[in-house]
Amino acid sequence: MFEGKCVVALGERDGVPGPTIAEVLKSAGANVVSQVTECFV
Repeated sequence: MFEGKCVVALGERDGVPGPTIAEVLKSAGANVVSQVTECFV
């Protein structure tokens, strides 16, 4: 599904962090162009 797609991993501090999302997407074949973890309060 993500093979060859460029994605941005936007994580949340109290939820799933960006690097974790990025690793899952990379293992699914995506090209992660940016990853960040933010606090949405």
